Amino acid sequence: MRTVVPHGDLGQTFTEAARRAQIIQAAIDTVAEVGFARASLAQIGARIGISKGLIGYHFAGKEDLIKQVVLEIIEQGKAYMQPRILAHSNGPDMLRAYIESNLEFVKEHRNHMLAIAEIARNGVSADGVPVQTGADVDAAVHALEGLLARLQAIGELRSDFDPRVMAVLIRAAIDAVPRRLAHDPNLDVGKYATEIANVFGLATRPAHP
Repeated sequence: MRTVVPHGDLGQTFTEAARRAQIIQAAIDTVAEVGFARASLAQIGARIGISKGLIGYHFAGKEDLIKQVVLEIIEQGKAYMQPRILAHSNGPDMLRAYIESNLEFVKEHRNHMLAIAEIARNGVSADGVPVQTGADVDAAVHALEGLLARLQAIGELRSDFDPRVMAVLIRAAIDAVPRRLAHDPNLDVGKYATEIANVFGLATRPAHP
Protein backbone atom coordinates (compact mmCIF):
# COMPACT_ATOMS: atom_id res chain seq x y z
CA MET A 1 0.00 0.00 0.00
CA ARG A 2 1.34 3.39 -0.99
CA THR A 3 1.96 5.86 1.83
CA VAL A 4 0.72 9.37 1.15
CA VAL A 5 2.61 12.19 2.88
CA PRO A 6 0.38 15.19 3.67
CA HIS A 7 1.48 18.36 1.89
CA GLY A 8 1.59 20.27 5.17
CA ASP A 9 4.02 17.80 6.76
CA LEU A 10 6.21 17.78 3.67
CA GLY A 11 6.29 21.56 3.59
CA GLN A 12 7.18 21.67 7.27
CA THR A 13 10.02 19.19 6.70
CA PHE A 14 11.46 21.32 3.88
CA THR A 15 11.05 24.48 5.94
CA GLU A 16 12.84 22.96 8.92
CA ALA A 17 15.66 21.64 6.71
CA ALA A 18 16.05 25.07 5.13
CA ARG A 19 16.12 26.74 8.55
CA ARG A 20 18.74 24.28 9.83
CA ALA A 21 20.89 24.95 6.77
CA GLN A 22 20.49 28.71 7.31
CA ILE A 23 21.56 28.40 10.96
CA ILE A 24 24.57 26.25 10.04
CA GLN A 25 25.70 28.80 7.45
CA ALA A 26 25.25 31.60 9.98
CA ALA A 27 27.37 29.64 12.46
CA ILE A 28 30.09 29.16 9.84
CA ASP A 29 30.18 32.88 9.06
CA THR A 30 30.10 33.87 12.73
CA VAL A 31 32.89 31.52 13.80
CA ALA A 32 34.96 32.64 10.81
CA GLU A 33 34.44 36.29 11.77
CA VAL A 34 34.74 36.33 15.58
CA GLY A 35 36.22 32.95 16.53
CA PHE A 36 34.79 29.93 18.32
CA ALA A 37 34.76 31.33 21.86
CA ARG A 38 32.92 34.54 20.94
CA ALA A 39 30.43 32.89 18.57
CA SER A 40 27.42 32.70 20.87
CA LEU A 41 24.05 31.33 19.84
CA ALA A 42 22.64 34.84 20.29
CA GLN A 43 25.21 36.25 17.83
CA ILE A 44 24.56 33.46 15.35
CA GLY A 45 20.82 34.05 15.55
CA ALA A 46 21.17 37.82 15.21
CA ARG A 47 23.04 37.34 11.94
CA ILE A 48 19.91 35.89 10.34
CA GLY A 49 17.30 37.64 12.46
CA ILE A 50 16.15 34.78 14.67
CA SER A 51 16.23 34.19 18.41
CA LYS A 52 18.57 32.00 20.41
CA GLY A 53 15.49 30.03 21.40
CA LEU A 54 14.68 29.17 17.80
CA ILE A 55 18.19 27.84 17.32
CA GLY A 56 17.56 25.70 20.39
CA TYR A 57 14.54 24.18 18.63
CA HIS A 58 16.81 22.82 15.90
CA PHE A 59 20.05 22.12 17.81
CA ALA A 60 20.75 20.93 21.34
CA GLY A 61 23.05 23.83 22.16
CA LYS A 62 26.22 25.34 20.73
CA GLU A 63 28.24 22.12 20.86
CA ASP A 64 25.64 20.24 18.81
CA LEU A 65 25.46 23.09 16.29
CA ILE A 66 29.24 23.24 15.88
CA LYS A 67 29.43 19.47 15.39
CA GLN A 68 26.85 19.83 12.61
CA VAL A 69 28.92 22.65 11.12
CA VAL A 70 31.93 20.32 10.91
CA LEU A 71 29.83 17.54 9.32
CA GLU A 72 28.27 19.97 6.84
CA ILE A 73 31.63 21.32 5.70
CA ILE A 74 32.95 17.78 5.25
CA GLU A 75 29.88 16.72 3.25
CA GLN A 76 29.99 19.84 1.07
CA GLY A 77 33.65 19.15 0.37
CA LYS A 78 32.90 15.56 -0.65
CA ALA A 79 30.06 16.64 -2.94
CA TYR A 80 32.34 19.21 -4.58
CA MET A 81 35.29 16.85 -5.06
CA GLN A 82 33.75 13.54 -6.10
CA PRO A 83 32.45 14.45 -9.57
CA ARG A 84 35.73 16.21 -10.37
CA ILE A 85 37.74 13.13 -9.39
CA LEU A 86 35.44 10.69 -11.20
CA ALA A 87 35.62 12.79 -14.37
CA HIS A 88 39.06 11.23 -14.92
CA SER A 89 39.84 7.65 -15.87
CA ASN A 90 43.52 7.22 -14.97
CA GLY A 91 45.29 7.19 -11.64
CA PRO A 92 47.61 10.21 -11.96
CA ASP A 93 44.79 12.47 -13.17
CA MET A 94 42.45 11.23 -10.44
CA LEU A 95 45.02 11.97 -7.75
CA ARG A 96 45.69 15.42 -9.19
CA ALA A 97 41.94 16.08 -9.32
CA TYR A 98 41.64 14.95 -5.68
CA ILE A 99 44.27 17.46 -4.54
CA GLU A 100 43.29 20.34 -6.80
CA SER A 101 39.53 20.01 -6.25
CA ASN A 102 40.04 19.86 -2.48
CA LEU A 103 42.02 23.10 -2.60
CA GLU A 104 39.62 24.69 -5.08
CA PHE A 105 36.91 24.06 -2.49
CA VAL A 106 39.13 25.76 0.09
CA LYS A 107 39.61 28.74 -2.22
CA GLU A 108 35.90 29.08 -3.03
CA HIS A 109 34.70 28.57 0.55
CA ARG A 110 36.97 30.81 2.57
CA ASN A 111 34.63 31.20 5.56
CA HIS A 112 34.14 27.42 5.71
CA MET A 113 37.90 26.98 5.97
CA LEU A 114 38.40 29.76 8.50
CA ALA A 115 35.63 28.25 10.61
CA ILE A 116 36.97 24.69 10.43
CA ALA A 117 40.49 25.87 11.28
CA GLU A 118 39.17 27.85 14.25
CA ILE A 119 37.07 24.92 15.47
CA ALA A 120 40.04 22.56 15.17
CA ARG A 121 42.23 24.99 17.12
CA ASN A 122 39.85 26.29 19.80
CA GLY A 123 36.59 24.33 19.62
CA VAL A 124 36.01 22.57 22.94
CA SER A 125 32.85 21.58 24.80
CA ALA A 126 31.99 22.78 28.30
CA ASP A 127 33.78 19.65 29.57
CA GLY A 128 36.95 20.55 27.66
CA VAL A 129 36.47 17.87 25.00
CA PRO A 130 37.42 18.90 21.43
CA VAL A 131 34.35 19.37 19.23
CA GLN A 132 36.26 18.26 16.13
CA THR A 133 37.87 14.92 16.90
CA GLY A 134 40.71 13.03 15.29
CA ALA A 135 38.06 10.75 13.77
CA ASP A 136 37.27 13.44 11.18
CA VAL A 137 40.90 13.53 10.05
CA ASP A 138 41.21 9.74 10.15
CA ALA A 139 38.13 9.33 7.96
CA ALA A 140 39.65 11.56 5.27
CA VAL A 141 42.96 9.70 5.44
CA HIS A 142 41.20 6.33 5.27
CA ALA A 143 39.17 7.32 2.20
CA LEU A 144 42.27 8.58 0.38
CA GLU A 145 44.22 5.47 1.40
CA GLY A 146 41.52 3.34 -0.20
CA LEU A 147 41.67 5.32 -3.44
CA LEU A 148 45.47 5.07 -3.60
CA ALA A 149 45.40 1.31 -2.89
CA ARG A 150 42.80 0.72 -5.65
CA LEU A 151 44.83 2.71 -8.16
CA GLN A 152 47.97 0.78 -7.19
CA ALA A 153 46.16 -2.53 -7.63
CA ILE A 154 45.33 -1.75 -11.26
CA GLY A 155 48.81 -0.44 -12.03
CA GLU A 156 47.81 3.22 -12.29
CA LEU A 157 50.19 4.34 -9.53
CA ARG A 158 53.60 3.21 -8.34
CA SER A 159 53.19 -0.11 -6.55
CA ASP A 160 55.95 0.16 -3.93
CA PHE A 161 54.72 3.00 -1.72
CA ASP A 162 52.65 2.51 1.42
CA PRO A 163 49.17 3.93 0.66
CA ARG A 164 48.54 4.73 4.32
CA VAL A 165 51.74 6.74 4.67
CA MET A 166 51.16 8.51 1.36
CA ALA A 167 47.57 9.35 2.33
CA VAL A 168 48.75 10.85 5.62
CA LEU A 169 51.36 12.96 3.81
CA ILE A 170 48.92 14.21 1.17
CA ARG A 171 46.26 15.08 3.74
CA ALA A 172 48.85 16.90 5.90
CA ALA A 173 49.90 19.02 2.91
CA ILE A 174 46.29 19.87 2.04
CA ASP A 175 45.16 20.48 5.62
CA ALA A 176 48.01 22.95 6.20
CA VAL A 177 46.52 25.35 3.65
CA PRO A 178 43.36 26.41 5.58
CA ARG A 179 45.53 27.15 8.63
CA ARG A 180 47.83 29.34 6.52
CA LEU A 181 44.82 31.01 4.91
CA ALA A 182 43.59 32.02 8.36
CA HIS A 183 46.80 34.02 8.86
CA ASP A 184 47.31 35.19 5.27
CA PRO A 185 44.12 36.27 3.45
CA ASN A 186 46.16 36.88 0.28
CA LEU A 187 47.46 33.32 0.13
CA ASP A 188 47.60 32.03 -3.45
CA VAL A 189 45.70 28.78 -2.90
CA GLY A 190 45.80 27.92 -6.60
CA LYS A 191 49.60 27.98 -6.60
CA TYR A 192 49.67 25.72 -3.53
CA ALA A 193 47.30 23.31 -5.26
CA THR A 194 49.47 23.08 -8.36
CA GLU A 195 52.68 22.55 -6.41
CA ILE A 196 51.20 19.95 -4.05
CA ALA A 197 49.69 18.08 -7.00
CA ASN A 198 53.04 18.19 -8.84
CA VAL A 199 54.97 16.87 -5.83
CA PHE A 200 52.67 13.94 -5.15
CA GLY A 201 52.22 13.24 -8.85
CA LEU A 202 55.97 12.67 -9.11
CA ALA A 203 56.01 10.66 -5.87
CA THR A 204 53.31 8.22 -7.00
CA ARG A 205 53.62 7.88 -10.75
CA PRO A 206 54.41 4.37 -11.99
CA ALA A 207 57.87 3.62 -13.32
CA HIS A 208 58.04 3.27 -17.08
CA PRO A 209 60.11 0.48 -18.65
